[in-house]
Amino acid sequence: MWKFSVTILLIFVLYSYVSSVVPSPLYSSSCWLQGQFHLNGMHKDGDVVLGGLFQIHFFSTYPDLSFTSEPQQPTCYGFDFIGFRQAQTMAFAIDEINRNSNLIPNVTLGYSLYDNCLQLGIGFRAALSLASGQEEQVLLHETCVGTPPVLSIVSYFATCSCLSDRQKFPSFFRTIPSDAFQVHAMIQILKRFGWTWVGLLVSDDDYGLHAARSFQSDLGPSGGGCLAYTEIVPWDDNPAEFRRIVGVIKKSTARVVIVFALQIHMINLMEENVTGLQWIASEAWTAAAVFQTPRLMPYLGGTLGVAVRRGEIPGLRDFLLQTHPDLHHNNSYENNEDLESVETEFLDVSDLRSEYNVYKAVYALAYALDDMLQCEPGRGPFSVISVCPPSLVYYLEKVNFTTSFGDQVSFDENGDVLPIYDIMNWQWLPDGRTKVQTVGEIFISSLQPPRSVCSESCPPGTRMARKKGEPECCFDCVPCSEGKISNKTDSTECTSCPEDFWSSPQRDHCVPKTTEFLSFHESLGICLTATSLLGTFICAVVLGIFIYYRQTPIVRANNSELSFQLFFVLCVSCILVKTMVVLAVFKASKPGGEASLKWFGAVQQRGTVLVLTSIQAVICTVWLLSSSPAPHKNLQYHNDKIVYECVVGSTVGFAVLLGYIGLLASLSFLLAFLARNLPDSFNEAKLITFSMLIFCAVWVAFVPAYISSPGKYADAVEAFAILASSFGLLMALFGPKCYIILIPINHHHYNKLCVQIYM
Repeated sequence: MWKFSVTILLIFVLYSYVSSVVPSPLYSSSCWLQGQFHLNGMHKDGDVVLGGLFQIHFFSTYPDLSFTSEPQQPTCYGFDFIGFRQAQTMAFAIDEINRNSNLIPNVTLGYSLYDNCLQLGIGFRAALSLASGQEEQVLLHETCVGTPPVLSIVSYFATCSCLSDRQKFPSFFRTIPSDAFQVHAMIQILKRFGWTWVGLLVSDDDYGLHAARSFQSDLGPSGGGCLAYTEIVPWDDNPAEFRRIVGVIKKSTARVVIVFALQIHMINLMEENVTGLQWIASEAWTAAAVFQTPRLMPYLGGTLGVAVRRGEIPGLRDFLLQTHPDLHHNNSYENNEDLESVETEFLDVSDLRSEYNVYKAVYALAYALDDMLQCEPGRGPFSVISVCPPSLVYYLEKVNFTTSFGDQVSFDENGDVLPIYDIMNWQWLPDGRTKVQTVGEIFISSLQPPRSVCSESCPPGTRMARKKGEPECCFDCVPCSEGKISNKTDSTECTSCPEDFWSSPQRDHCVPKTTEFLSFHESLGICLTATSLLGTFICAVVLGIFIYYRQTPIVRANNSELSFQLFFVLCVSCILVKTMVVLAVFKASKPGGEASLKWFGAVQQRGTVLVLTSIQAVICTVWLLSSSPAPHKNLQYHNDKIVYECVVGSTVGFAVLLGYIGLLASLSFLLAFLARNLPDSFNEAKLITFSMLIFCAVWVAFVPAYISSPGKYADAVEAFAILASSFGLLMALFGPKCYIILIPINHHHYNKLCVQIYM
């Protein structure tokens, strides 16, 4: 608990031994004591003197302040045997360490213990006396020579979580757990019994207010519960305020009440006779005997509480039996009875809790001092052995030992000890007696509560699926489906990724979708590009041959102008005109057919090609202006992939264009087929028929292949169709002619016929 901060701290002050290990500096100064405090205390000399503050008396009286003369010293009264036993425990621990030859050998520990009388003013006076000593003149040196100030504070009773702030309290250590741990311990009790709807009463001080903040922030995430109300219990005796708080408790449906306050607050609260509640007590009042009476047990029976760890200290009872203040001239406490002849609660060492913390605190400093004195100069963390604060704090941080009771003692990075709690239960026995029974223990290795769940938290990438017929804490973790993610633990649903993104393999974040398109860098694109370039090269070679041999009969008979136009991609219209010219020439070679040639002169041929090509150009222009082809981001083929493809835009425009080209090709094929019976010595009609057969077959097969091909493969099919039909025309129409031109064989008869046709 957090009571009067300084007054409940065990303070260690090391004297005299310091000057024997550090050389005296050249520079020093002195301070003079301004006055003496008359304090109750116990003292024992030693090479190293440890100091402590304890609550030996409950009350104190101050004389009237006239402000005209120095006031009298306060007087303490109301002996507290628990506080006195704590002080005796420190004396016992020091005596035990002095008898241990393995721990700080050749060094004798002493002590200087003061009574704080449960008053801040007296506690401050005692702390100043420990820090500055009682000598009239104090020498101060640059390297800590002389009587040192307070070097370390190891608390045995201060629990406020605020003291874990290392920036504000860099050298604070304690052997009692922080209230932050106590809050987590209470949350574990709530989870154990399934209490999710609770009330909270806290004292109006750091002890209660810090605990309230911890409950409000941790109860939901850690315990899955809620606070029905949070009330601050006043320090003063205010019956109206206590009645108001009791009214809140009675009106609430919460049947479990946590009280994080001192026993004085519960005494005032019990005056209102609140029944039918399950109380959960903080360590400040969980073992208070004042409540275990026949009058209060009907209200408080069954109370569960968190208590400071109980320990056993062998030999302490025998040491307490030897307490005779009259044997020590510097002991200001009085003792009027023989302890051996009377069985008192002072000698009951069966439930040592705060005393156990005092015992551990003394040993923690002894172990730290032992480690520091064993450090060789130049090999430890500091170049010079010193008992200055940085050195001692360093070794306290490294302390790690086990008590004779079997508990490990070490400090974390905040100076907090490894937290261990006893769980207490108030039992009202049938014979009317009361008993506070230890029913469990809680070990907390860190601020995180221990795991106690029906189902483990679902990791990112999964979602919780409730189990039918099971509580809501029981669930399965179902992986998110493709395209959905969950980047939080215990998520109840998965969210879809944006359109251009897809879920990662772990389903915990979205990643950009991969893109796919017909590229020049992949094998398919390279093949199509190479084939296209090869066709262009062959066309250029054939064009060069025809230009070079343009005066030969076979080139002249082949209608060189139309042939050249064919090389400039005006394919189908030129072939149609070429087929019509062939038919007209052979018809003119028959008697009475000369008149047909006038319709197929050079002008008529050019005009026909122009008209037929213009119609195709108009169709293309209208198509491009209305709805032109464009690249399209297709998300339908693959969920995790974006396919870029070329869409035709207007399906009607694309169909009309293909239909028109198909019409020209069909007419060419039909006319060439009708001319297939021309003389064998001239097979131009057969070549056109064969080329148109290839052309039509390719484009007839293209339509279903194009429609059924996904993504980039549709574009590849279209490119292949263009290349296949172009190569078919090139090889079928110009291949034989180039063969005749280039191969040196006798083609006299064929050339003669060509001359006749051309003439």
